[in-house]
Amino acid sequence: MSLKARLRAQALSEGFSDMGLCRPDAIARAMPRLERFLEQGRHGQMAWMQDRKAWRGNPAALWPEARSVIMLAEAYTPDHDPMENLAHRDAANISVYARNRDYHDLVKKRLKRVGRWLIDQAPGSEIKVFVDTAPVMEKPLAAAAGLGWQGKHTNLLSRNLGNWFFLGAIFTTLELEPDAPGVENCGTCTSCLDICPTDAFPAPFQLDARKCISYLTIEHHGPVDIDLREKMGNRIYGCDDCLAICPWNKFAKTATELRYAARDDLTLPKLAEMAVLDDTAFRARFSGSPIKRIGRNRFVRNVLYAIGNSGAARLRPVAQDLTQDPDASVADAAQWAARRLP
Repeated sequence: MSLKARLRAQALSEGFSDMGLCRPDAIARAMPRLERFLEQGRHGQMAWMQDRKAWRGNPAALWPEARSVIMLAEAYTPDHDPMENLAHRDAANISVYARNRDYHDLVKKRLKRVGRWLIDQAPGSEIKVFVDTAPVMEKPLAAAAGLGWQGKHTNLLSRNLGNWFFLGAIFTTLELEPDAPGVENCGTCTSCLDICPTDAFPAPFQLDARKCISYLTIEHHGPVDIDLREKMGNRIYGCDDCLAICPWNKFAKTATELRYAARDDLTLPKLAEMAVLDDTAFRARFSGSPIKRIGRNRFVRNVLYAIGNSGAARLRPVAQDLTQDPDASVADAAQWAARRLP
């Protein structure tokens, strides 16, 4: 077997669902697209996208010695339809990927094991691993590596995996044969665009993050625009609508990592319980979870928007008790929620 074939076998044995290869210079169109996105201000408060634009748009600049990029996918497919959670207005809807352990930690450990194996097979070679926390455009690289294509919702789609999967990258100094890039297969379908609660897609294959509920609940600090709050429903961390509606999910692969399965206490937790968490309780509740990184204040702000959308009169005292919260965005959200409830 070739080194590439053995590498693929090793990656799959470590728990990855698929693997592809491309050159660091394989995404030439990424930089102009990124520049247009930034010029239009669609990145919102994510200033780090502008600050590290040169690396993000050109992987070869991030590590000039790299000769190949190994892109790996890991399935986290839910065992139910996450859209069903939206009907439970007095409970919190958390994005599927965040209902248990932080995928950054799990995927990175797997990447390192694959990387160490590769170095053992090719002494003198070097690697760097990346999981969503470095200026790496994983989705265009994965498409260039043949793992799939970026759909009209801008997320990666795969004929073999649907769109419920994480991406990780291994940059290496080894020259490895690249795979053929993925081919777009969305056709005339616009399900992901039509279902978006906030109309965050100005056009197919384009996203305005400033309207995206995932951005608003995770990246945006301070009060959310009043016109968008009602559209957030009970989504307190992320949004899965455009992923869940995609017909390519009929090919989704079952997740094998048990630590991606939802924790019982994060499957539709009651809004009243989430709203009263102080900083200590918040950190304890979300230890090891990606939710922890947004902090108590942003989290409770999101919960209060959901309370305001719940229509549940019994939750008004919960909101009322937080109208004088030391954090201005929490207090503002509490006041808004209290005014909306009977």
